[in-house]
Amino acid sequence: MKKQKILILLFMIPFLLTGCSDTDYLTGTSKIRFALTDAPGDYQEVNIDIQSVKVIINDSIIDLATNQGIYNILEFVNGEDTMLVTDDIPTGHLSQVRLILGEDNTVMVDSIIFNLKTPSAQQSGLKLNVNQDILSGITYTYIIDFETAKSIVKTGNGKYILKPVIRVFTESITGTIEGVVQPPEARPIVQVIGPSDTSITYTDTITGQYMIRGLTAGLYDLEFNPVDGFSDTTLVDVEVVEGVVTVLDTLWLQ
Repeated sequence: MKKQKILILLFMIPFLLTGCSDTDYLTGTSKIRFALTDAPGDYQEVNIDIQSVKVIINDSIIDLATNQGIYNILEFVNGEDTMLVTDDIPTGHLSQVRLILGEDNTVMVDSIIFNLKTPSAQQSGLKLNVNQDILSGITYTYIIDFETAKSIVKTGNGKYILKPVIRVFTESITGTIEGVVQPPEARPIVQVIGPSDTSITYTDTITGQYMIRGLTAGLYDLEFNPVDGFSDTTLVDVEVVEGVVTVLDTLWLQ
């Protein structure tokens, strides 16, 4: 009798597991959140006109409740961010995020405001690939990271063009590097060079702090290129682990 019961249970388990998985995947809703952050650039302000955030789930485009507005993204650096979206979505496969920008984008340089000419393909939005399965009852938080240093291009006639370089990531499956460079007046550009991506940021002009988020696991080299009067420095083989903030020792530039 005991053997028969065990055999029946073993026979039923695969069907029970399959049934639960299908139910979680195909029915119900989940909560999704998008926060905006920035890898700083050498500007006084970078004001981005955000109109809406859309997602493509199961090949359908869904408009999300978005906190519209013009955001100075330089206010959201070194771990700071602001919430753009908190909404419910159906379960399924999230393939893409689309960020729709308006036309009121500007940059401040030497206390002068310049209009940022934006790409012509704003109607369909900036397309950010995600490719993640969304299961029922789980909250998914994504970070939309503008890389300012790569996103703004100065033309030969003194105008500025916005060519957004944006990463979208979730911190649960990526890692972070943070540290401090002294003295703050060295103001280095920090290049993070890894196995599959390269990121650029600047240190805070007052504290010397820097932070790079959304890095895939692996070993990275950090190149510090300060202003004239200080020497370049490189840190090699800094390990990044999923879901972990790697805090480096204070770096003193000579």
